Amino acid sequence: MNERCQESLREIYHMTYLIVCKLLSEIYEHIHCLYKLSDSVSMLDMLQSFAHACTLSDYVRPEFTDTLAIKQGWHPVLEKVHFEKPVSNDTYITEGSNFIIITGPNMSGKSTYLKQIALSQIMAQMGSFVPAEYSSFRIAEQIFTRIGMDDDIETNSSTFMKEMKEVTYIIQNANDRSLIIIDELGRGTSPEEGIGICYAVCEYILNLKAFTLFATHFLELCQIDNLYPNVENNYFEVQHVRSSCEIREKIAYTYILSKGCTEEKNYGLKAAEVSSLPLSIILDAKKLVTLIDKQMMKQQRTDPEILKEKAMYHLANRLIQTARNSQLDPDSLRTYLKGLKKKYETDCIASEQVAADAR
Repeated sequence: MNERCQESLREIYHMTYLIVCKLLSEIYEHIHCLYKLSDSVSMLDMLQSFAHACTLSDYVRPEFTDTLAIKQGWHPVLEKVHFEKPVSNDTYITEGSNFIIITGPNMSGKSTYLKQIALSQIMAQMGSFVPAEYSSFRIAEQIFTRIGMDDDIETNSSTFMKEMKEVTYIIQNANDRSLIIIDELGRGTSPEEGIGICYAVCEYILNLKAFTLFATHFLELCQIDNLYPNVENNYFEVQHVRSSCEIREKIAYTYILSKGCTEEKNYGLKAAEVSSLPLSIILDAKKLVTLIDKQMMKQQRTDPEILKEKAMYHLANRLIQTARNSQLDPDSLRTYLKGLKKKYETDCIASEQVAADAR
């Protein structure tokens, strides 16, 4: 019976093959029309999908300039999964501030934010509206990402080796028209080596002038802005909540992106407390962290001359940006320039205060 079933199946396959061959021979002379028809139908389907998405959602039509600017943008997939609008954040990357370092506690929203920027860039360049109140993009020739902490058993690559392969591909192929997104580089090796590799990779990418977003838990990288004025530090804010019946303090995530470096310390321990890790292990870990912190070197003071040079650098880049893309009327332009002047004076006063405190 099994042989008869197999024979019947082979006969069916043969009959099907003959029918398909006959069909192909008949339509071969019209194949170019079918190609055009399939291309038109797929294009119509894509445009209909774009129209459907922007009609049901509060998406905006993007502009294309030399700046990546997103006002109150959010993650398009997260909105569909949770059936409510996620927390919105601003993004501003220019030639003068093209390298953004993002810090913050675990689960604060760093990886989601990076993926949000990449998705918005892709949506804009493929002709779709994007989830934001306003958006402007620079055409990216390529988008490079290094996200995830998985190993690769097929190529016999550990987590760290896979990181290195991905970063190698990025630095060999990226240019000044690329968008680079890196999340958690150097976590697969020792902290000292990880920081060293991250620092060296950052310096190399900085020379490429590519638009880069770099999320990390290595807070030592935040000091790189003292050497490179085109580096900006951003972090995700959190709040500390302690109820009357609880002794331990918990972290409440706001998912709000702000300028500067995170001031949270030992947030990994606070995240571990939320898990089912035994309390005795948490307490021992806190004691060990306290001992390690006492042995750490003090952070270097910020040189007031560097602060003044950074203020001049940012002022010059804002003026160049205004000259290239400004569409303001004379009164609005005058107000904007006065604001730039005031910001520059404030930064100079801050640098002088740092110098006075150092003395």
